[in-house]
Amino acid sequence: MKKINIYTAICLLLLINVLYAQKVLTLEESKQLALQNNVKIKNSSLEIQASEQVKKAAFTNFFPNVSFGGLMFKAEKNMMEIQTQGGNLPVYDGNPANLGSATQFAYFPSSTMGLMKSGTFGYLNIVQPIFAGGRIVNGNRLASLGEDVSDLQNKLAINETNLKTEEQYRFIVSLKEKHKTILKYEEMLNSLLKQVEDAFKSGLIMKNDLLKVKLKFSEVLLNKSKLENGIKLASMAFCQHIGIPYDSLIIYTDNPAINEISQSYYADPSESLKKRYEYGLLEKSVEAEKLQTKMKLGEYLPSAAIGLTGLYMKMDDSKDRTIGMIFGTVSIPISDWWGGSHTLQERKVKEEIAENNFKDNLELIILQINKAWNDFTDAYKQYLLSEEAKAQAEENLKVNEDSYKNGLISVSDLLTAQALMQQSQDQAAEAKANYLVKKTTYLQATGR
Repeated sequence: MKKINIYTAICLLLLINVLYAQKVLTLEESKQLALQNNVKIKNSSLEIQASEQVKKAAFTNFFPNVSFGGLMFKAEKNMMEIQTQGGNLPVYDGNPANLGSATQFAYFPSSTMGLMKSGTFGYLNIVQPIFAGGRIVNGNRLASLGEDVSDLQNKLAINETNLKTEEQYRFIVSLKEKHKTILKYEEMLNSLLKQVEDAFKSGLIMKNDLLKVKLKFSEVLLNKSKLENGIKLASMAFCQHIGIPYDSLIIYTDNPAINEISQSYYADPSESLKKRYEYGLLEKSVEAEKLQTKMKLGEYLPSAAIGLTGLYMKMDDSKDRTIGMIFGTVSIPISDWWGGSHTLQERKVKEEIAENNFKDNLELIILQINKAWNDFTDAYKQYLLSEEAKAQAEENLKVNEDSYKNGLISVSDLLTAQALMQQSQDQAAEAKANYLVKKTTYLQATGR
């Protein structure tokens, strides 16, 4: 009795350890993990940060442009020399009448004066643009547009990741359901095999019937092994997708019952269209082309600015000097208009192309919404049919089991009924997983 109690205690401890080691993973938790660890989502978030910096950089163009510079030099020789020739200079005696016929002179020797052998220069320049053809304003609008595009692309990446996560999660759940079914099938065949072996030993059946059951049992064991390998590979791929280490003890619990009807999720395609992130991206693409045209036009418009300059200079041994001045500039491109007119026509053509693409892609989105609805309703019908087929197969198996016990049918008929039951349950599991995925796909397609 003591040994039995010890064995029982050990088994309980082992069971408790296994239960604690198991990790329950819901679909919502899986989606959160995927969003946290998915490389595409990380890069998409970084793109938003980059767009924010571009927007901030564009905003600085509204402020004055400040520059500072300086120069110091010392030359081997004077860079400039001024020579003065010598000679006699008339001496003025105070009488203007004698200037032309002076009788007294003062000798002035020749000389050479050197300049710019050394010097120091410095400047501070501040320029405030007044008008730049709208390029600063439109450049800021483009930068803001880029930020909006990055945000929409991030939301699209989130949708894509969530859908992929659900597809993989539902696939594993359906495989797990198939595994439960094949275990029950194995159990039934194992029980049948024992019955058939006993009947064969008693001479009630032929060896051929025993071989049929053994062959089917071996087939089930082989399929179970393949299914378990498939579950392992699918789980490893899923763990890699959501960014966690693979663990064979993970429990996938999210397998809700389906009590709704597909028609309750219907949404009008034309109303759902504007809820799509793709619609926003298409609008932004048209807007971006128009802003590019305005930017190009701004290159051919006059530009004006005012500024303030401060200068510092010191040449050779002279005293240093500081000079300040205010200035204004106006630039009018004239010759650029010749080629610019053709460039602007090109921009108008590109705007029209963007408009055409916008309309065409809207039609494609409408088609996608309709297709998603058709796939969703078809998946719902397949689910209902599979559930009905499963119920019929289970009832058929009960009838065949009773008939076999009463000796009314052969082992082959019973094996066929069991195989139909397993097949119907597998199809029901697949149909349910497919319906749930198509439901999410349709909700995303209608902007929900």
